[in-house]
Amino acid sequence: MADVHSKEVRSFNMSQIKGKDTKPEMIVRKFLFSQGYRFRIHDKRFPGKPDVVLPKYRTAIFIHGCFWHGHIGCKYFVIPKSRTKWWSDKISRNKERDDQNMQNLTKDHWKVISVFECELKLPVQEKTFNKILKLL
Repeated sequence: MADVHSKEVRSFNMSQIKGKDTKPEMIVRKFLFSQGYRFRIHDKRFPGKPDVVLPKYRTAIFIHGCFWHGHIGCKYFVIPKSRTKWWSDKISRNKERDDQNMQNLTKDHWKVISVFECELKLPVQEKTFNKILKLL
């Protein structure tokens, strides 16, 4: 299936996808700060550079995009119809890397919380925030 965009337009679109300070990250960070929690962001000392690190509680929070991290059963995770094998391999590698990073943190006696972007949409946001607070 041919791409609907030219190579230049597709390249520009992909270059605009951020890896840090995304809207889901900002929602979680704003909530934690409003609850009185203080944290570090993208700390390179930890495997996978967690999006939020709460050293006092030995907790790392990863905020995943549903598409990029293969959130099974989510309406935001659909493998593209072009280059399907390449995309499925890429997403599989992302998931393997996520699992390895979480295992390494758990081995070091850290709590790991994983939040997907769809869990931060308004209908279920409150439930997600309660889950985070309960795990801290």
